[in-house]
Amino acid sequence: MKKIAYIEIDTHAEIAQDFINVMSGSGEFTVDYYFSKKIKDQIIESGENIFLSDSSMILDQLKFKKYDVIIIGTVHRYFNTFLAIVKKYNASVIVHNMNFMKSSKFSLIKSIFKEDQIYRLKLLWKEGLLNSSKVYQTAKKLLVLDEELSSERYKFLPLFYTKNFKKTENKVLTIVIPGGVSQQRRDYKRVFSVINDLEKLNKHSDPENKFIEFVFLGRAKNQELKDIIDLERSLKYINITYFSERVSQTDFEDWMQKADVLWCPIQQKTTFFSQEEIYGKTKMTGNLGDAIKFGKQAVFPSNYASKLDFIVPEQKDILEQFKSLKNSHFDFQKEFNKKSVQQKLEKLLNELISI
Repeated sequence: MKKIAYIEIDTHAEIAQDFINVMSGSGEFTVDYYFSKKIKDQIIESGENIFLSDSSMILDQLKFKKYDVIIIGTVHRYFNTFLAIVKKYNASVIVHNMNFMKSSKFSLIKSIFKEDQIYRLKLLWKEGLLNSSKVYQTAKKLLVLDEELSSERYKFLPLFYTKNFKKTENKVLTIVIPGGVSQQRRDYKRVFSVINDLEKLNKHSDPENKFIEFVFLGRAKNQELKDIIDLERSLKYINITYFSERVSQTDFEDWMQKADVLWCPIQQKTTFFSQEEIYGKTKMTGNLGDAIKFGKQAVFPSNYASKLDFIVPEQKDILEQFKSLKNSHFDFQKEFNKKSVQQKLEKLLNELISI
């Protein structure tokens, strides 16, 4: 059996969970997982192959075992530590923000004074911020989670497969908007406007027989939370569900399974560390993985370029589009069943070993 180490001591617990899920039952590889406490607390798994780690421990931990490949889940801090790892081992890095990866030292220093100054100064003084691009340059391979972002330089890391679960029949059309409720990442002003328009269209309906429900499946706070509360008070014919605290994994999965359609009004552009990123071009949206994992067709903005048939460009009459998608079927199991995704991942891991 070939041995893999997967390290996540920074941010993306959900991606680490996806790696665990797809690699379970592999007859070709064994995987040791090194997680920070923050990550480990979010993982639905425990076993002898999951180790508590942090930036001060990981180098010593790797000394005692020989791994064929090391996968680093996120490099958004601890740059000195990760640079030492990629210099010493056959290590590949998952890239979440392509423009950040290429940031010059000058642009990184400038970004310190734009926001989060204390945190960014800590990264500069203690964690080797100016070595960030060097980590990516030194890694044996760069990995991306969206096949459409792959190239000779960026290898596609297949992790998402469609789970088997029983489809529930909803009494009302249920539209789920997955992700944190932030105007920076998704166009919630557009969502609120559409809901208001639909409310006006149905002013002659029986308010006790609400025909549609919108679920904001992520934590809402600040101005967005205030806007949602104001919106809810104004509605008679449409129901909305929202969360003012972090959504538990159980609640998230329950609502994703109930969804008739996903609505993903992602912004075309966002920023990471004050660097502009473009969804679908330099950055993957997590909504893509959501759609695959739960087998849901998803409505994306018309300016989002995708060749995937289950990613549907938003149309002018969005209500009719939602109704049509509720009654249509896409066979996710044909391409995204666990066995085929696992085989693709094992093929990639063997390629990484032979580098």
